[in-house]
Amino acid sequence: MRWVLPDHIQDALPSEAHQLETLRRRLLDAFHVRGYQLVMPPLLEYLDSLTTGAGQDLKLRTFQLVDQLSGRTMGVRADMTPQVTRIDAHLLNRRGVSRLCYCGSALHALPSTLTATREPLQLGAELYGHAGIEADVEILRLLAEVLRLAEVPASRIDISHVGLFHALAARAGLVPGREEELFDLLQAKDVPALQAVLANVAEPVRSALLALPGLYGGAEVIERAAACLPQDAEIDELLGELRQLSDALADLPISFDLSDLRGYHYHSGIVFAAYGAESPAALALGGRYDRVGEAFGRARPATGFSLDLRELVWHLPEPMAKAGAVLAPWSDDAGLAAEVAALRARGDIVVIALPGHDGTWNEAGCDRQLVRRDGRWAIEPLQGE
Repeated sequence: MRWVLPDHIQDALPSEAHQLETLRRRLLDAFHVRGYQLVMPPLLEYLDSLTTGAGQDLKLRTFQLVDQLSGRTMGVRADMTPQVTRIDAHLLNRRGVSRLCYCGSALHALPSTLTATREPLQLGAELYGHAGIEADVEILRLLAEVLRLAEVPASRIDISHVGLFHALAARAGLVPGREEELFDLLQAKDVPALQAVLANVAEPVRSALLALPGLYGGAEVIERAAACLPQDAEIDELLGELRQLSDALADLPISFDLSDLRGYHYHSGIVFAAYGAESPAALALGGRYDRVGEAFGRARPATGFSLDLRELVWHLPEPMAKAGAVLAPWSDDAGLAAEVAALRARGDIVVIALPGHDGTWNEAGCDRQLVRRDGRWAIEPLQGE
């Protein structure tokens, strides 16, 4: 059947499309008043630019094609964040702090989950140029506000720190391939496999790595980590960053999970995932990625988050019933034109009744009609539909 769409690709019908556009405007306005400037990267780029600094995972998710003009391999973006990093590093070239936001379609070669779309509408915000914890605090507060404005408030925001993993892995002396395997096992909390991989790692690093999957919960997790991780300046500093976040964000539903890791080739510091009360999967993901800009000529501190607007809309409460459209007759009457213009100016939807379609206007959402009564135009319930 020619009209059947590919798996995990969907149309947005009028109700959903209206919700998506309304939410997009609301959230981009929230970014705007906080100084985040909108950018619009292209849908496709040369593959080596599109996946720079993001690791093999992004390459596997990226649709590839050959550019008929240059003969080079191109990709349809699977994630807009590297593109925004390129814009900050290579095009804007600012010396100070840069706040950028974006919203656009991405395309995944494979769905991220069994129910996920392969065409997410990705919205996000990125803060470049500040390495301090203040930037992470700002981004996490902005994420919480975005979910509140979307009417899907975060029930919890799990925070971890990729730096802790890298510090412990360096002390374990693992080769890079084995280190990446350890990263994946920690994320999966696969303790038996972790024990096998760490069998020959010396103490106390072995016990510290095995402890990470159990280090989750509230702010007390940080002190539990301090008690069971090696005590040295680097690890103390990283735990200190988590303490600062805990203190600065005490009014938000934050929690800590020190094995909730992602972006082995990408993230460099704080990482986080936001969850809604009715959502087992994360609604938004983010974190610090200070090294990605190197590939574009400038190693800029960077932190941010992104989410799928489609996913948010699917979690919205059922919208309240609203008044439908007003049906106006087809006429060249100047008074009618003025009445239609006034109704539209105040926000009413007015549909012009093209001739020959009586009995069908309820399909267009019409529940009222403009009729001429005693020399004036009046709105009455739609009859005969």
